[in-house]
Amino acid sequence: MPEAFGERSATRAALLELQAERHMVREGYDFLDEKRLLLAAEILRLLGEYERLSGEFEDCHREATRAFADATARHGLEGIEVYPAAPLERAELQQRSYSFLGVALQDTQLINASEAAPLRPGAHPSPEARRSRERFHELITRAAVLAGLTGNLQRLLDEYRRTERRARALENVLMPEIDRAITEIDNRLEEIDLEEAVRVRFPQSARKAKT
Repeated sequence: MPEAFGERSATRAALLELQAERHMVREGYDFLDEKRLLLAAEILRLLGEYERLSGEFEDCHREATRAFADATARHGLEGIEVYPAAPLERAELQQRSYSFLGVALQDTQLINASEAAPLRPGAHPSPEARRSRERFHELITRAAVLAGLTGNLQRLLDEYRRTERRARALENVLMPEIDRAITEIDNRLEEIDLEEAVRVRFPQSARKAKT
């Protein structure tokens, strides 16, 4: 088990060892601090993209809601329930994996959604029903993109919090402990040097007094 900082012998070797450790810890802190800044910048960038896409999703959702209301007014709720939905048998959720500072991220999108099988014609087709189906189909494709972006933001935020905890532990706990140990050993060495100087000079003063 490593020797605690405050329990080390007051020697020059111990002082040099602690100074080397402080340098290594400082480098570790600088790395974590830089990583923390890069993660924050990427989170802000993706958050801006999320807000933009989320706003477009909300606009599409409102359009879909209005289209559904128009279709319901035209066909009635029971008529809408039996109206053919847009088939998604050939649709596929595509995932592109990549890494940012060691954090595994994914871009997602729904592909082949526009290549679905031909729609069965409704018993009473109408522009209102078709528009409602198209808007909700668009919502699904937009939701796929937002799902991947939301996961990326959560993973980056988790990594930022871990990095923040580690950086603060080095800054507020480990580095102050090393600094205190260095100061303590340095003071002890000064006392030892002073005592040695006194022992060397005192006999000389005593001999001079006898002569």
